[in-house]
Amino acid sequence: MNDSEEHTISPALRASDAERDQVEAQLQHHYAVGRLTLPELEERVAAAYEARTREQLHALLRDLPGEAEQPASHTHVIDSRLLIILLCVSPPAALIYWLICQRAARRRNSSPQALEGADEHGDPQRAP
Repeated sequence: MNDSEEHTISPALRASDAERDQVEAQLQHHYAVGRLTLPELEERVAAAYEARTREQLHALLRDLPGEAEQPASHTHVIDSRLLIILLCVSPPAALIYWLICQRAARRRNSSPQALEGADEHGDPQRAP
């Protein structure tokens, strides 16, 4: 094993601010889906920003499922901070932003099989 491999798998490596931010996002996801209570979220987020090593960060997520570790596509996720700012500054803009995000989510979740049954003009093919 070379030195670079040892450093990438060592749990005693120092954590970066980006890694702390990523853990906070994962914790917020778990709160949003009901796995954490608000006090648990606050406690774990505070611990994440106090963590010095990657092992300390991983310990905060150890009892939670790993699904939040998959990188989310930021282009299709509603940024709640942006939505709140838009609501304060321009409610119509916030509504438009929310509608666009909802439409993108519906497109992403629609099955490709539903599109296979349509001809080139978008009309469903009729059975003979």
